[in-house]
Amino acid sequence: MAGLTVAMTMIPESLSFAILAGFPPLTGLYAAFIMGLVTAIFGGRPGMISGGAGATAVVLIALMNSHGIDYVFAAVLLAGVQQVLVGIFKLTKFIRLVPQPVMYGFVNGLAIIIFLAQLEQFKTIANGQTVWLSGAALWTMAVLVALTIVLVLVFPRITKKIPASLGAIIIVFLLVLMLGIDTKTVRDIATVSGGFPPFHLPQVPLNWHTLEVVFPYALIMAGVGLIETLLTLNLVDEISGNKGNGKRECLAQGTANMLNGLFTGMGGCAMIAQTFVNLSAGSRARLAGIVGALAILAVVLFGAPVIERLPMAALTGVMIMVAIGTFEWASLKVINKMPRHDVFTGILVAVITVWLHNLALAVLVGVIIAALVFAWESAKRIRARKYLDSQGVKHYELYGPLFFGSVTAFQEKFDVTGDPDEVIIDFKDSRIMDMSAIEALNKLTKKYLIAGKQLRLRHLSADCRKLLADAEKVIEVNIAEDPEYRVGTES
Repeated sequence: MAGLTVAMTMIPESLSFAILAGFPPLTGLYAAFIMGLVTAIFGGRPGMISGGAGATAVVLIALMNSHGIDYVFAAVLLAGVQQVLVGIFKLTKFIRLVPQPVMYGFVNGLAIIIFLAQLEQFKTIANGQTVWLSGAALWTMAVLVALTIVLVLVFPRITKKIPASLGAIIIVFLLVLMLGIDTKTVRDIATVSGGFPPFHLPQVPLNWHTLEVVFPYALIMAGVGLIETLLTLNLVDEISGNKGNGKRECLAQGTANMLNGLFTGMGGCAMIAQTFVNLSAGSRARLAGIVGALAILAVVLFGAPVIERLPMAALTGVMIMVAIGTFEWASLKVINKMPRHDVFTGILVAVITVWLHNLALAVLVGVIIAALVFAWESAKRIRARKYLDSQGVKHYELYGPLFFGSVTAFQEKFDVTGDPDEVIIDFKDSRIMDMSAIEALNKLTKKYLIAGKQLRLRHLSADCRKLLADAEKVIEVNIAEDPEYRVGTES
């Protein structure tokens, strides 16, 4: 039952996402079937649902408009290869580098894109030009969309056994049929009648120019898909209380997208809304995802006459509610409590996402800004406590991380000329973070050696002692107390 519920909620979204991107609707349904089946069987997170997602479809809109559907299939295939490589080389751990403000901006930007895309359904083609609907057609569309939104909001109060979006679509569909309302349907966009996903090698030239065109879109799609998938995986981990396998999920996602590229699917990734529907229905295993995928295939094989008569207004209303549900409204509640640089980062990521339709670039820019802000703030935390002991030895007790951003402030704290003949620098409460810090220590020790003064370094890690020039002359080794951290490594 959970699988059937997931299928019924995924079908309208997959159709809407495909139509949104300008793809044939069947590419969305094929993607939902292939992604759902492969990841349900081989994925690293039982209970998580994947399908033809809007996050990845949005990335390919520009490629579709400029080069056509075969280039889209080539990009999906190449994105799958890249995702498999990410899984093989265990690069999924880098998802931890995406800070919360970046995720707020990413999700909010995606929600705005989905919402703005729905406005296209209020347009039509007249005399070879795209124009806004007017008169009775506009009012009919607006009323049906508004009715769908109201039904999605009200339906859970009536029953929770049927998904609200599915119930709203059915009611609006029956209303249009019974009253004979003249409005745009799925059939006006394209046919969804089909068989099993056909094998189709992308008909693109196999040359360097094709790779130059396809590779950036594939890279962006792979990145967006993995970000969305791994974040969904983390959410499911928190709900279920056990940890999924990120590497295995990457391999399954990549394999599914490769098959999508070869079997005319638009590609996809994990779908947060459908995953929550599945979990709320009580599913924690793989069977629900398998049943959902097979149900979608059954609709393609036998249910096209019904699907093609669905009013676009109903799908538009559902997608508007998806956009509203996707938007992180909590980010607006805490915006006055967030540091200014976090607010700036979140807004910038959202603007880049909406403006360029490039979700991966937006996330990358956000991560870089967050990293630079962190480095700047950390650089200001290096400090030293100075004192002379009873024997006239000058002590520098360092606090804070020593890395490329703080080496200048570190060097300014020492008075080589004015210090006594014996100096001790204690790193017990400091950490050597990178090679810039090692080089700063090399320069400092050299200055003290040239001045003919004795310098000793305490609590320095073993690998730093090896990298430090003239280490045996300046380092006081404390076997029981020296730290075991390593320069430039995760451990």
